[in-house]
Amino acid sequence: MLRRRMLIMLAVVLLIVLALGGIKAFSIYRQIQVFSAPKPAISVAAAKAEQRQWQERLPAVGSLKALQGVELSLEVAGTVKHLHFDSGQQVKVGQLLLELDSEQEAALLGTAQADLGLAKVDFGRGSQLVGDSAISRGEFDRLTAQYRRNQAVVEQLKASLAKKSMKAPFSGTIGIRQVDVGDYLASGTVIATLQDLSSLYVDFNVPEQALPQLSLGQQVLVQVAAFPGQTFPARLSAINPKVEESTRNLLLRATLANPDGKLLPGMFASLLVLLPDPQLQVVVPESAITYTLYGNSVYVVGEKKADDGQTHLVAEQRTVQTGERRDGVVVVRKGLQAGEQVVTAGQLKLSPGAAIRISQDPPLSPADAQGAAAPH
Repeated sequence: MLRRRMLIMLAVVLLIVLALGGIKAFSIYRQIQVFSAPKPAISVAAAKAEQRQWQERLPAVGSLKALQGVELSLEVAGTVKHLHFDSGQQVKVGQLLLELDSEQEAALLGTAQADLGLAKVDFGRGSQLVGDSAISRGEFDRLTAQYRRNQAVVEQLKASLAKKSMKAPFSGTIGIRQVDVGDYLASGTVIATLQDLSSLYVDFNVPEQALPQLSLGQQVLVQVAAFPGQTFPARLSAINPKVEESTRNLLLRATLANPDGKLLPGMFASLLVLLPDPQLQVVVPESAITYTLYGNSVYVVGEKKADDGQTHLVAEQRTVQTGERRDGVVVVRKGLQAGEQVVTAGQLKLSPGAAIRISQDPPLSPADAQGAAAPH
């Protein structure tokens, strides 16, 4: 009787163990089925790599300078008697700007001119008398020397008197006035600045390696912070014949028109020198590039045949060598062919070989693509 009960209990325990084992085995089977099932395709945006005519640009920075610009000052000291300009006024070449008190110089000039008149009369009379042998040749030479001396004195006083006034050396815009009537000015005191803003220079440096690609007349694009998004065309007008030994940079100068006077000397400028010989290059949207410290890469849309015989799209990660970036696209020098599709959005969800499907949303515009680009 006891033996029968023990057999019954053993059978019950065995049934329970088999039941638990079956449940566990079924659970493991379900998990295997879940993990072995193909993952759903990841939705991404894609664009084709294009081949475009691409003109390389050499970036640089520089400063704007006036075509002509001076700090106006006088060589002599004196008291300001008259001012003939206002701050910010447009002036013409030769226009009178300022006069110092010159009464003493004017009086001395009057005396010298009177002496010159008398010496001229004596010289004329002596030239007649020496011909008639009424005076000696030595006396005539003395009269001639006196006449010439008085001429020199008059010219000297006229030059001194001219230095008591200032005229515009060229046409341009005069700056803020630094003096007033009645001020005593020491020699060299700055009165105002005069700038010819009809055209401007921009001086900048480039590495010496760029010299073979540079030539006079080459187009340069200039941008300034005061007018964001606006580009001012310029031309390369001078190449310094010497490389700076300390930096191994070459100094260049470009000239740009400034008919509206919008640009001012001293502005900081960003420049792009358009290099010659445009070439065909493969370009992709900038958002397609993944930038890392170890190199740049893209996800290329590829095809893979599944076990059921159907073809599926997969993402293939590929290392690429990139070049210049602008207008929302980037040049791919190596690693990609024109016509290949690259993923432009959704890369963070991808891994090499992941199944994908291309979204039918409209492609990103260049501005949107530039905004969606990864920071670097």
